[in-house]
Amino acid sequence: MIESSTPEIIIEETSAAALIIDNEILDQLSNFFAKYASYMLGSGATCIRIEKNLRRMANAVGLQVDMIILSHHVTVICTDNSTGLHCQHIRRIAPVGISFEINTRLSELSWKVADRKVSIEEAETIFYRIIKHPPMQDSVIMMLVVAANASFCHLFGGDLGAMIIVAIATLLGYALKILLLSRRWDVKLTWLACSFVSALTAAGLTYFPLTHTPDWAISASVLYLIPGIPYINSISDGLDGHYLCAVGRLIHALALTACIALGLTAGIMLANKALIL
Repeated sequence: MIESSTPEIIIEETSAAALIIDNEILDQLSNFFAKYASYMLGSGATCIRIEKNLRRMANAVGLQVDMIILSHHVTVICTDNSTGLHCQHIRRIAPVGISFEINTRLSELSWKVADRKVSIEEAETIFYRIIKHPPMQDSVIMMLVVAANASFCHLFGGDLGAMIIVAIATLLGYALKILLLSRRWDVKLTWLACSFVSALTAAGLTYFPLTHTPDWAISASVLYLIPGIPYINSISDGLDGHYLCAVGRLIHALALTACIALGLTAGIMLANKALIL
């Protein structure tokens, strides 16, 4: 028997016809939970957070939920506590990028379902509204990233000239990032290209009498690309026992870091060579 706050999915009969209805409802719930997990993973949530959110909603409708996370897919298995019926759905992890807004609003949605403030049907409607909500404008994010990266440069010991250099390098690199990702470039190639452009810009500008701390200007020019969230999530998933997902996220973060290092090295070498010539 599956119960929710709406009478449409309350099944109290045990006939063959009722079981078919139960299967249909269970399939719908499993599909919704799989889509929910897919977007939570894609937006940068940890495995333990997703598990808690799913179980919170599943308990509200009398279900037990289990989850299997692979590098590109997530499998959600729902079991009816009263009848023993189970259903599973496999979803590809949604390529939405890191989004604290989606994470927060989807977690808030799970609490509303658990507190029975909304039904599962209403929750699914709200879910689609959340994932289709337009994100913050790229230009606004870019300006914030530029300011943050320049501030990091000052925090690490850079002077005003170094901050200006970092701001210019970050602006060009982040603009390139927006352009390449909009054209569906591979993330690793995008990180490599952006790192190269930012490092080349910073290294080239340090040859002008703008700063007394050129090393900090060059070093801080690529900080906006550091994959901090994948590193943190890999540690969190590992501590929680999700070793496969932890290793996958760690390898992804290391690959991005390697691309940053290659782009940074290539940019500095090209700037030095241009100066010699």
